[in-house]
Amino acid sequence: MAGNLFRQELSNLRPYVPGKPIEEVQREYGIDEVVKLASNENPLGPSPKAVEAIKRELEKINLYPDPGSMELRGKLAEKYALEVDNIVVGNGGEQLLQVIAQTFIDPGDEVVTSDTTFTILGIWVEHLGGKNILVPMDGYKQDFKGYIENISERTKLVYVCNPNNPLGNIMTRDEVDYLVEKLPEDIVLIFDEAYYDYARVNPAYPESIEILKGRPNTIILRTFSKSLGIAGVRVGYVLTSKEIAKEMSKVKGTFNVNRLAQAAALGALEDQEHMKKTVELNYRSLSIMEEAFEALGLEYIKSNANFVFVNVGIDSNLFSQELLKRGIVVKAGSIWRWNTWLRVSTGTEEQTEKFIAALKEILNE
Repeated sequence: MAGNLFRQELSNLRPYVPGKPIEEVQREYGIDEVVKLASNENPLGPSPKAVEAIKRELEKINLYPDPGSMELRGKLAEKYALEVDNIVVGNGGEQLLQVIAQTFIDPGDEVVTSDTTFTILGIWVEHLGGKNILVPMDGYKQDFKGYIENISERTKLVYVCNPNNPLGNIMTRDEVDYLVEKLPEDIVLIFDEAYYDYARVNPAYPESIEILKGRPNTIILRTFSKSLGIAGVRVGYVLTSKEIAKEMSKVKGTFNVNRLAQAAALGALEDQEHMKKTVELNYRSLSIMEEAFEALGLEYIKSNANFVFVNVGIDSNLFSQELLKRGIVVKAGSIWRWNTWLRVSTGTEEQTEKFIAALKEILNE
């Protein structure tokens, strides 16, 4: 095989590591019951209205979906008091981050972000020959002063995951206002708000749509995968200026959101009760874990997402393997070079208690 067959950027590209599927854990460890707390999924399952919407749509899957997702974009425009042309819908947040990179990045262009954050955008930036400028954390927070200091003539994008994944904490309204004030207007500011519905209960969490209305070079990314519980059909969306949305739409693919996914998203949007129950359960589960961590003397980061980052003081790969043997899947912090930390998704109260019991057992050993 020719040495130059593949794109040269692939030689150094580190792919994203997803949470281990339940089925794989069952096969590998011979376990029937598995508690998956690794991928920040909704433990209550999908909205019943989303399920019903899919069932109604099943007999139409011989037909291509609406390429513009017009009905879904219309509902989102109503929800956020924007226009349809301000919205791009995609095959989950991951695809939209790919589309953002493909819309803006030329070889040599730079993206400024944190050295600990969600990495999908960064992977695509490198794939396209761009460069990620990774600013060290300021304690457990994204260092916005450091972001500004690292702006150069090659900077195209600034990426802010808020709440930050894997840490779960937020950048506050005052902190975000500082970044917006100092950032040159020709640089595109991306707010990845996959956990928006959990975070907005915190009064210090910023309202990024107000920023968008005053700063057109802003992109807000949100998803149906978390609080709305339809991660398996993959739907996310971007709120941005009409100019950016127009250019992103050239890249996104013609039928990028399938017919069942569009139906499910429309159903989920109607089910605010399901989302309310999801958020309430999330904070009950977080409270259970926080109380246990404090009793055990474990350091953790206060979260406004549907996961928590905790320092177990032991190699995270070994610790996560011990949890797998007990049928519990979490994310080892070594993926982000936090080698004694775990990222643990919130589950039902029963699932959370099982995790706590296993955590205590392993620590006692």
